[in-house]
Amino acid sequence: MALLPDVSRRTALTGAGVSALALVLAACGANEKSSSASASGTAVASATKGGTLYVLSADSDINWDPAKSQSLAVTSLALMHRRLTTWKLTPGKDPEVVPDLATDTGTVSDDGLTWTYTLKDGLTLSDGTPITAALIKHGLERSFSSSLSGGLSYHKSLLANTDGYEGPYDGKHLDSIEAKDDKTIVFTLKKPYGDWPWIASLPAFAPVPENDDPESFSDKPVASGPYKLKEAKQGVSVTLERNDKWSADTDDVRTALPDSIVFSLGQDEDTISQRLIADSGDDQHAFTAGLLTASKLAQVNADKNVASRMVTSDPGPLLYLAINTERVTDVDVRKAIAYAVDKTAAQKALGGELGAGIATTYITPGIPGREEYDLYPTDVDKAKELLKGKDVPELVLLTQNNEARQAISEAVQQSLVDAGFKIRLDPQSTDAYQERATHGDGSTYDLTVVSWNPDYPSANANIQPLYASSEIGNGGYNVSRYSNAEVDAAIEAATAETDATKAQQMWAALDKQIAEDVPSVPLLNRRNSFLHGSKVGGFFVNPFPAYPDYLVLGVTD
Repeated sequence: MALLPDVSRRTALTGAGVSALALVLAACGANEKSSSASASGTAVASATKGGTLYVLSADSDINWDPAKSQSLAVTSLALMHRRLTTWKLTPGKDPEVVPDLATDTGTVSDDGLTWTYTLKDGLTLSDGTPITAALIKHGLERSFSSSLSGGLSYHKSLLANTDGYEGPYDGKHLDSIEAKDDKTIVFTLKKPYGDWPWIASLPAFAPVPENDDPESFSDKPVASGPYKLKEAKQGVSVTLERNDKWSADTDDVRTALPDSIVFSLGQDEDTISQRLIADSGDDQHAFTAGLLTASKLAQVNADKNVASRMVTSDPGPLLYLAINTERVTDVDVRKAIAYAVDKTAAQKALGGELGAGIATTYITPGIPGREEYDLYPTDVDKAKELLKGKDVPELVLLTQNNEARQAISEAVQQSLVDAGFKIRLDPQSTDAYQERATHGDGSTYDLTVVSWNPDYPSANANIQPLYASSEIGNGGYNVSRYSNAEVDAAIEAATAETDATKAQQMWAALDKQIAEDVPSVPLLNRRNSFLHGSKVGGFFVNPFPAYPDYLVLGVTD
């Protein structure tokens, strides 16, 4: 199962990966923007303003409520809802955090505890309501309502004085979110957090009218972006049309080329692939929201005309073998596991080099500041040497019982057995797996294959959720159950650093420091393959976020 654009890693520990080929995106003119791209040296049709873009999706529905959304900042929700900040993606470059509704990415106080934003002039919702700081405040406060749970929630743990808060609908408000006037909003945090500008790009930072109906807002959303909802047919399609209240003069990220965008929902993945391979009619103006299945990759590659419309990423999101450090306590045994794992065999389980690259670091490619290293190259002899004289009991390898995850787990199992380990696979349903890995006490597994795609492009989102001791159990994602007081302190220091360059250096050092303890073994960085019609322009994929940038796509006749 692949991680989809509107699904965060918070909902499933499943695999996803992408990165860019050498692609070029061009835009010209504030109101007459166009886009073009090339993939593997094959020209893709340039796009100009107008026409209809189609998105073919296996999803049965799209939730347009920013409080409940885990959508990436460059996919579906961002077509309709703007945030204080957003991501600027440029082919072949690291992502940048840039202003969206705000005039800059935020001004931080000397103590790092408050962030101030000023809104741009001329901002209006699709219903004609001026966008004010109060609407940003309301949008964030409503995300605390239990009826609106499920969205990305970093701000809930970072903002000061939020304990027990349940939203604004009973007349209560947060002092830590202050709308000082119509254009100025100030956030007070519990502790310094240098990545706050990235947090301000997440869905909940979209403006919402203060008279909203929380039960129906997803069905009747009020837009701040270039598109608004025209029609929704449950399980069939969603059609977006232009929002005439949006101004290109205030938006440096969205090209808003198509006149309309249609999401075709509930499509079988193989059917989507076959439609795009055929490339006829409206499907010439379409692309797939999900990844090409392994079975279709060979078919596409066999046809040069179709292969020219497939974008396969460089290695991106991480697949790794988590080692339960509460049960596998001997660091030499963990090092032996790291040396013994045959990453090439795991790679073959994903279709070879086309499916993934070999991983050596915890920070994923495409994240600013990442440094390459390889502490534990495959070396079975070294693994056996580390195991001499040790009585290692049978290790339980917990896995999900889907085809891809089980194939990788079996490859890991075989390589560990070849080095002298006794390994028992324990396949479980997704729900049972989640319960054991993130909610249980860790007593039911020794190893498990996990995937991770950060929610925003910072090494913080790689390291803190996976290796801070605060993330053990209770739904946390430290499934290695790794606890190191020195590492916790270093995570706190890197988190608090507001100088991006210094923070990146600190995270890179932490990556290697944690690796010395071997709480997990990097296995693979996934490659994602996407197929688009012959009349779609501007299509590119960077290592992060591992999906196409919907905001710059267009079509041509």
